[in-house]
Amino acid sequence: MKITVLDGYCLNPGDLSWDTLRALGELDAFDRTRADQVVERAAGAEIVFTNKTPLSAEALAQLPTLRYIGVLATGYNIVDVAAAQRQNIVVTNIPTYGTASVAQFVFALLLELCHNVKLHSDAVRAGEWTRSPDWSFWKTPLVELAGKTMGIVGFGRIGRHTARIADALGMRVIASDTFHGEDPALTDFRWGSVEEVLGESDAVSLHAPLFPETRGMINAQSLRLMKPSAFLINTSRGPLVVDQDLADALNAGRLAGAGLDVLSIEPPAADNPLLSARNCLVTPHMAWATREARARLMDLAVENLTAFLAGSPKNVIR
Repeated sequence: MKITVLDGYCLNPGDLSWDTLRALGELDAFDRTRADQVVERAAGAEIVFTNKTPLSAEALAQLPTLRYIGVLATGYNIVDVAAAQRQNIVVTNIPTYGTASVAQFVFALLLELCHNVKLHSDAVRAGEWTRSPDWSFWKTPLVELAGKTMGIVGFGRIGRHTARIADALGMRVIASDTFHGEDPALTDFRWGSVEEVLGESDAVSLHAPLFPETRGMINAQSLRLMKPSAFLINTSRGPLVVDQDLADALNAGRLAGAGLDVLSIEPPAADNPLLSARNCLVTPHMAWATREARARLMDLAVENLTAFLAGSPKNVIR
């Protein structure tokens, strides 16, 4: 049985092992695959794994031996699922593997906005403390989170984990979601509308899925609801935010800062306005990528394939 991994580098740049997957068949693991290389590299494969390499209807039609597609991520929009179903190809994804890592990264961004640790460390290394007439100095306002309000838009696994960390820091939590489920055991928590979350929060963290109704939900109009002193964090999906509108709000001082691990187009164009916006941190979609989270992803990908081969597939996209 031939197994092809089309773009394995992000999952395994060399610090993990493909051996558990290799034990299940003849494995070809490519670091990266262009769209025009998919058919050639997946030819004869029964099993294909992809992360961000598209599997279009046209490509699938040229892969008659393919029985299974494993998406090495939660989002699966890179696969034409309808075409796969017509060819009786099972498509699975990895619904949870990086909850703790992504929630942790929310606060890496937020705390950097509050304290500008790197800026101050660089200043010290440049000799500014050595030359300072005072025993202490700071170059930007410093913000304490205790007693402030953390707003969370999208209250699934990652949103709830983010809320627990906020609660541990002494923050109030207000959350918005179409499905409430059980109230979390937090010190100070309440549900609110998206408008209430944006208007009342000192920091807003986005964890909503990308649907037509959530695309562009953070735009010029909704940003006007936020406090000028508030921070916006997005570790969810880039297209939730209208890039230019957020950049305009930051540059005009209508928002204190933003921490973004995702953008509307990835990698971004050099002229993306957020890359030069005032007090805007942009990181390269890395919140998920701790070694621990990637090891879980690898294990779960193997579990998904093993279940499929045993005749009981799980995490199937329907």
